[in-house]
Formats: sequence, structure tokens, C-alpha cells
Amino acid sequence: MSEKPIDLAVYSELQATTGVEFVAELVDTFLEEAPGILTELRSARADGNAERFRRAAHSLKSNANTFGALSLAAQARELELKGLDAEPARDEVALAALEAEHARAAAALKVLRNA
Repeated sequence: MSEKPIDLAVYSELQATTGVEFVAELVDTFLEEAPGILTELRSARADGNAERFRRAAHSLKSNANTFGALSLAAQARELELKGLDAEPARDEVALAALEAEHARAAAALKVLRNA
């Protein structure tokens, strides 16, 4: 994937608006909470709970947009709007792609946080 995992303009604007230390705290919270949101997505998919699935996708989308993780946010938005697929295997593919993009964004945020 050629697109950077974090839009640096969005991240820099967040730092300028809220402060570097606060953004570092936000990043730490995101890094701590996002894996649980991904687990919630998988759990909701397994249970066939469309409302939990949409809420978890919405949370991930909103959090990702905050930091400029635009590709991650777009993938989460797609899941939020689409909801549960009638064919669970398609959701599995989408969730695997979402998890991979989360890993890219998390790694980039760790670097930015420590810069």
C-alpha cells in the first residue's frame, strides 16, 4: 500500500491545536483501546450482532480520523455503513484488512509519538 498510514498534516494540526503532550496521551489511549475495538468487531461478527458491529466500526473510524489514520478510518467507515455481510467470509476478509491497516497506523503513531 503506497498511502501513508498517518496524514501528517492532520496529526500536526492536532498537535498544534491541543498540544504535543495531550496528543501523546491520546495516542497512548488509542494504542491501548483499538485492539479491544477490533476484538469487539470480530465478536459482534461471530454473534451476528449488527448493532455492536456498527458501533465498534464507528468508534474505530472516529478515533482513526482524529489522528489522520485516513485509510484505517475509511475501512472502518465502510464496515460501519455496510454492516454485517450476508456472507461472513467477506467480513472476515474486510476485518483482516482492517487489522493489517490498524497495525500500520499503530506503528506509525508510535514513531510519531516518540519523535
